[in-house]
Amino acid sequence: MKAAFLVAAALSLPALTPAHGQTSPVPSSAGPLKVETIAGNLSHPWSLAFLPDGRMLITERPGRLRIVTREGQVSPSLPGVPPVSASGQGGLLDVILDRDYAQNATIYFCFAEQADGGGRTALARARLIDGTAPRLDDVKVIFRQDGRLSSGNHYGCRIAQATDGTLFLTTGDHFHSRDEAQNLGNHLGKLIRIAPDGTVPQDNPFVGRTGAKPEIWSYGHRNPQSLAFHPTSGELWEIEHGPRGGDEVNIIGKGRNYGWPVIGYGVDYSGAKIHEGTAKAGMEQPIKYWVPSIAPSGMAFYTGDLIPQWKGSLFTGALAARLLVRLSLDGHRVTGEERLLQDVGARIRDVRQGPDGALWLLTDERSGRILRLSPTTRGK
Repeated sequence: MKAAFLVAAALSLPALTPAHGQTSPVPSSAGPLKVETIAGNLSHPWSLAFLPDGRMLITERPGRLRIVTREGQVSPSLPGVPPVSASGQGGLLDVILDRDYAQNATIYFCFAEQADGGGRTALARARLIDGTAPRLDDVKVIFRQDGRLSSGNHYGCRIAQATDGTLFLTTGDHFHSRDEAQNLGNHLGKLIRIAPDGTVPQDNPFVGRTGAKPEIWSYGHRNPQSLAFHPTSGELWEIEHGPRGGDEVNIIGKGRNYGWPVIGYGVDYSGAKIHEGTAKAGMEQPIKYWVPSIAPSGMAFYTGDLIPQWKGSLFTGALAARLLVRLSLDGHRVTGEERLLQDVGARIRDVRQGPDGALWLLTDERSGRILRLSPTTRGK
């Protein structure tokens, strides 16, 4: 059985070549946009991180990490990635660069790690040895989720790094263990905060509390798929999947309880009731929720000049709804929602602002693509 989860990584792969193409102009509140396919034939790409020279690190869920140029040239899979549990929603998931990457060449990546009887969320750090034959070196797992193992669902696995260097990581409830999101004695359904070496910062909210995991920053989460710091306020924002209805946008506070499964706005997949209600004392409310669900994924705050009408907006991909969502914001209020790329019809797994000011997207498909969204050239 242990060998089964490695099969996907051993399969022979199609040639990965640039796949440039462009759709017809897409209407939007910022004017017509062009959608370019920069690269294709990626197997369920999950996360994108820009290197200082504009190239991209791309994770593929079966367990591969690649470098892709702005022109769409795709590297072979980089050696050094540890084995992953590529089953269900699991595999190689998020990747980010350290804030001091230019000095230390450090990256962090999250993956589903195989354990006896299932999988768990794990966070690793490594040095990227760049050059003619890029690879990972000094790979070290710095966090392993404790709690009942997953059969392949709800790993969470988004990473964000604060200005002080500490790392925040989302962990899911593993689907069948939803009540454990309220149990501080494990890491299921929690946001975790650790130092880059994996140690616990002593100002974490539950340090020294009997029966509580000291890595926990917040709890009561279901399956958080997005995590980013607001570029102006510095607050940590998170987006998570509800069941049938109840996807949430939350602003994360130290030690706070976000309610899953006690409160929420969805129902079980069978239609049965899950929650006690939609609100309860001591539990936080989302600033936005979706009913029905859109299955949100990666998120990005837009700060660029290429599309000035959208400065300050929050973008998130949508898997089930197969589109890109733009939320207009006024402080902690969502003042509007725009649904984009509905005609493209792709499961949008990740969205990032590129150094060129364009929006860069990943499509979650067997033959996944890297898309670039930008204004059309006037008169063309």
